[in-house]
Amino acid sequence: MFILLVSCEGKKPDPQTTATTTAKEDVVVSEFQSIIDSADVTGSVLIYDVADETYYSNDFQWAKRGHLPASTFKIANSIIALETGTVENDSTRFKWNGEKRESKVWEQDLVFRDAFHFSCVPCYQEVARSIGVSRMLEYLKKLEYGDMKVDSTNIDLFWLVGESRISQFQQIDFLEKFYRSELPISERTSRIMKGMMIIEEHDGYKLSGKTGWSIRDGNNNGWFVGYLEIEDNVLFFATNVEPKQDFEMDKFPMIRKYVTIQALEQLTNLE
Repeated sequence: MFILLVSCEGKKPDPQTTATTTAKEDVVVSEFQSIIDSADVTGSVLIYDVADETYYSNDFQWAKRGHLPASTFKIANSIIALETGTVENDSTRFKWNGEKRESKVWEQDLVFRDAFHFSCVPCYQEVARSIGVSRMLEYLKKLEYGDMKVDSTNIDLFWLVGESRISQFQQIDFLEKFYRSELPISERTSRIMKGMMIIEEHDGYKLSGKTGWSIRDGNNNGWFVGYLEIEDNVLFFATNVEPKQDFEMDKFPMIRKYVTIQALEQLTNLE
């Protein structure tokens, strides 16, 4: 299990530059870029601090670009599955058919909450097919989730390949509406999902979220999205990174979380 490495010296950094585009402020943080560079990746960390209504990032232009949502779509997919009754609850069991799968941990029966945490692609492909194109499109419109391109030919792949796109800003907007119970979904669905999304919970903070990883035209793109509840504040985050040339790809799953946690440490004291 991923463990937060926290430092009592994680004070909020001085901004490099600021630019106000809306009622919420955008602050460029040079320390975030140093974290990205030291991890041997390119990309952006975007954090929205609810308390001071401010966005922090190293690269706001990257944060506005659309990318395949990859397995971060499992948040929306799970919500739609629960809302449509395709999946009953977080204990609904997915039977393994005995066929070899890409990940060894997927080669077993999995309940819904474990399929989410293990990011079981075959399980969620089954869910998407059961939801169907028309209901998927209906709920994607209701949830205002990015720009998904869905039809009968890609219903079980559209979040992994093709032209579907979502930006870091859109990820945070979706997560904030979800967290504030502003999405048109039931309280029951919201409660189940918030429980499923918890990654770590300790005295003083709770970390919830989902990773994602897509490969398009040979290019790897990684996500970590979610929110950190700490004391009386919430920090929403969406990290999107790509490995530099000669990057050791076995480290990529960890790096997405690592750079995010390092950036969060820059903004708050997690002692």
